[in-house]
Amino acid sequence: MTLTLGRWLRDRARATPHRTAVVFEGEPTSYGELDARSGRLAAGLLAAGLRPGDRVATLTGNRPEHVELFFACAKAGLILTPVNVRLTAPEVAYQLSDAEPSILLAAPALVPLAEEARTRSGRPCRVAELTRDGLDALASTASEGTVPPVTGDAGGLGDDAGLLLVYTAGTTGRPKGALLTHANCFWTNLSLDRGCELREDDVVLQVLPQFHVGGWNVQPLLAWWKGATVVLEPSFDAGRALRLIAERGVTTMMGVPATYLFMARHPDFPAADLSGLRRVVVGGAPMPEPLLRVWLDRGVRIVQGYGLTEAAPNVLCLPEEDIARRVGWAGIPYPHVDVALRDVETGGTLDGPGIGELVVRGPNVFAGYWHDPDATRAAVSGGWLRTGDIAERDADGFYRIRDRAKDMYVSGGENVYPAEAESVLQGHPGVAEVAVVGVPDERWGEVGCAFVVPVPGAAPASSELLAHCRASLAGFKVPKYVRLVDRLPRSAVDKVLKNKLRGAWEQAG
Repeated sequence: MTLTLGRWLRDRARATPHRTAVVFEGEPTSYGELDARSGRLAAGLLAAGLRPGDRVATLTGNRPEHVELFFACAKAGLILTPVNVRLTAPEVAYQLSDAEPSILLAAPALVPLAEEARTRSGRPCRVAELTRDGLDALASTASEGTVPPVTGDAGGLGDDAGLLLVYTAGTTGRPKGALLTHANCFWTNLSLDRGCELREDDVVLQVLPQFHVGGWNVQPLLAWWKGATVVLEPSFDAGRALRLIAERGVTTMMGVPATYLFMARHPDFPAADLSGLRRVVVGGAPMPEPLLRVWLDRGVRIVQGYGLTEAAPNVLCLPEEDIARRVGWAGIPYPHVDVALRDVETGGTLDGPGIGELVVRGPNVFAGYWHDPDATRAAVSGGWLRTGDIAERDADGFYRIRDRAKDMYVSGGENVYPAEAESVLQGHPGVAEVAVVGVPDERWGEVGCAFVVPVPGAAPASSELLAHCRASLAGFKVPKYVRLVDRLPRSAVDKVLKNKLRGAWEQAG
């Protein structure tokens, strides 16, 4: 039996063809319609000359046509390559030159960007609009050649075939394409269901972008396996999200801490009807305790997750019953996922409680980096994926992420993990957001610099913030500098780009 995701949709459509799979701007799409349309589109793509293993790139916000295209690729054995819509033409061009897609489908407003990037890349890929009419035109290629719709999988498609090529955020150097297989996506969703179960009657609000692995593998694909409904939003708007929770009967959603922060700060939040929202999932970073309390006080249950693109992404889960007493922790491994800690200096495996680099093994671990065997060998050894994250494990087997290994800096011979100072500063009433990076220092080698976004109307003094740190941290962990900023630079999935903060420090001299 294969675990391909084209069969996933086909089986669901046979069981519940009339149930609503997607709602977009008030318009529903049933499972039967989604299966039929994706089958015709799969046939059209193959009739147009694409072959299993070819890449289909996209440049779009969340939209139902993208979902249709995903399942068409799954059925035809093609690899969907979603490109971040926030990138510049040169950045898109780099990914096109690396992925070598046969076609680039773009939202109408992004077609000029797509065409400029295609020209810069030197790739002969076709550019087309990702619209209902555009997909119908591609599907018609099959009918003209009397090619029947693809109802399951292209002949002989195996579980290890590529399905998604997702480029990493590029927080250091050039982005790398992480190739996820059908089996990776199947198992990560099966694991997710064991830690954060979905039901057929669930209504999922999707605000994460579909060019991020979480836009597929954290709730949406699981929802379509279970026969649930996904309310698809083209982009995130806090006020609209609050309204949709009540209007559409949303029962669950996934977001990063910033998602829930913006919703909690919206003027409609106090009066918003959240009674149907039985659970939310948060990932990307731990939810700060003050924000966590705001949502718990509204009666919303919270599941904290941890993952990375190369693990498809689900690795650790903090169950809702543990969230209040383990603030800041990432949890325990999902079923079917093995994790371990390795000594940062020796590489040896650590037993019992300890701190080391987190490594991951399981059927969710990616097939490798596209066109980069050296990077793949550096990331995966003996089936174990190096996350680059420094984690702590307690006596009960719970994990929390202390910091990124590359974000650690050395001050006077002491290893300093910025997340510790960030956690303390986040507890100051005048701090809305904070990020700490290591910067050069003649005396100590490196010291910390805290970039602080104050809460509206506040302007905490550096001396006040540093004193706040000294009350909780050893001296070498206290940042030497504080910089107040309007905002922190973030990636498309709201991760702080610390390399840009280091660059800002260097430019300031």
